[in-house]
Amino acid sequence: MAGIYIHIPFCKTRCIYCDFYSTTRSELKQQYIRALCTELKTRKGYLKEEPIETIYFGGGTPSQLAHEDFEQIFRTIKEVYGTEHAEEITLEANPDDLTEEYVSMLRTLPFNRISMGIQTFDAPTLKLLNRRHNAAQAIAAVHRLRQAGFRNISIDLIYGLPDETDQRWERDLQQAVGLDVEHISAYHLTYEKGTRIYEMLQSHRISEVDEESSVRFFSALMDTLGAAGYEHYEISNFCKPGMYSRHNTAYWKGIPYLGCGPSAHSFNAETREWNTASLEGYIKSIEEGQRSSETEILDKVTRYNEYIMTSLRTMWGVSLTYTEEAFGTELRQYCTKMAAPYLQSHKLEMQADRLHLTREGIFVSDGIISDLMFID
Repeated sequence: MAGIYIHIPFCKTRCIYCDFYSTTRSELKQQYIRALCTELKTRKGYLKEEPIETIYFGGGTPSQLAHEDFEQIFRTIKEVYGTEHAEEITLEANPDDLTEEYVSMLRTLPFNRISMGIQTFDAPTLKLLNRRHNAAQAIAAVHRLRQAGFRNISIDLIYGLPDETDQRWERDLQQAVGLDVEHISAYHLTYEKGTRIYEMLQSHRISEVDEESSVRFFSALMDTLGAAGYEHYEISNFCKPGMYSRHNTAYWKGIPYLGCGPSAHSFNAETREWNTASLEGYIKSIEEGQRSSETEILDKVTRYNEYIMTSLRTMWGVSLTYTEEAFGTELRQYCTKMAAPYLQSHKLEMQADRLHLTREGIFVSDGIISDLMFID
């Protein structure tokens, strides 16, 4: 099995915290769709005939596309790869794009999962982040999707935002739980260089939350969603039983995927590729028949380190049996040796042949993962 990721880089406005590649140059949309479909056709061999199980439209803002844009892309995917095995087809969307008319249009397409970036329900913070929606629009969008028949809805939240308090974060969590969606992703705000929010932090117009507050916010996240029946299946992701994101889980499990569009990454177990992070450069290179991209050959140690980095973040953990089969006895022994102190301190636990983070270990997961990775 394999997945396809489609990057739609267009945004009406830029959110101040986002460092994903995006552009407001919507006049290039039709030219871009043609280039995207060309890339899908020319890269058929990358996945080695693996059946496509998941398709994910990310961005940017994929909900900026119209019906005919989606139809053109789906027609190409169906002709080149086939969609008969595709169990999960996700669209990332902004709440304010999900009007009754737009949602009705989406129901005529193959989408069966919607992932919505709400981020927070707090009005002043939404304004600060330059989000286009308000809390009422977000809530209405979820209800609209339900009424249209969507039974797999995910929402994104951000915590550790400027001036975040325990009370405000708890209100966000309670409102999220009240929406009764199948999946919730929650990420701590990071201040990435080159973003407007980073510039605001550097100029002291806003301040970063302290580490103690971050720990409390994450504890509240786990406690609140756990009490509401959500499984904590990856450090930043929670779902109702069985409703985990199949596409993102494929990333964490090392399943091959093809990424198309500017800045999109691809992985086929042997190599990792990424396209140029420029819409104009991407279109030009595709039209000239010379896709602008870079490739990394993944040696055994790199693949081991990626397996540790991704698997330990999930509820499935690190399989020592698989580690030996895929990477050899030496790296399995190294992993066991480096895990020993964390097993003794109860930050890791062993279930069958698998290493898992404990609740205590989740709070220091970056350090544990770093120690288990092999560095020459």
